[in-house]
Amino acid sequence: MEAAICICPAKPADAGIISRIIERSIRVGCALEHRNDPQLVSRWISRQSVEVITAQLVDPHCYLNLALLQDKPVGVGMATASGDIGFCHVQPEWFRRGAGRALLMDLEGWLRIRGVPQASIASTRTGAAFYRHLGYCESAPLACDQGLHGVALHKPLPLPD
Repeated sequence: MEAAICICPAKPADAGIISRIIERSIRVGCALEHRNDPQLVSRWISRQSVEVITAQLVDPHCYLNLALLQDKPVGVGMATASGDIGFCHVQPEWFRRGAGRALLMDLEGWLRIRGVPQASIASTRTGAAFYRHLGYCESAPLACDQGLHGVALHKPLPLPD
């Protein structure tokens, strides 16, 4: 049996590893989206630089979490207090092993505690199936942002009892 995945809040010292997880997830896991176009990959990755991540980590309206397996970071997620899921990235070798689901459930829990009635995400076409599997519904048709096609999804978040 595989060890359990632990989800914990990210800290400013984690900015470098978070940026590397995101970069690897984009380069490998999102290849169907960017078609290995170096300019497209570069633009996408630049939106999640160490500087951007560091600013998000100290912003009280953002929550970043890490998925750890035996104390090794395998994934990262981010939500904002307005209900936006900024991202959910997992190291490619950990795809389909529960890390993404655990990250997303933790992000949704953080939103519920804040009374946010709905989570929303702008997903890649590839990632949309993952979110649909976890209860997200399409809320807008495909959009194109700098050469990347996306899907707007949302999910009602029942408030905790």
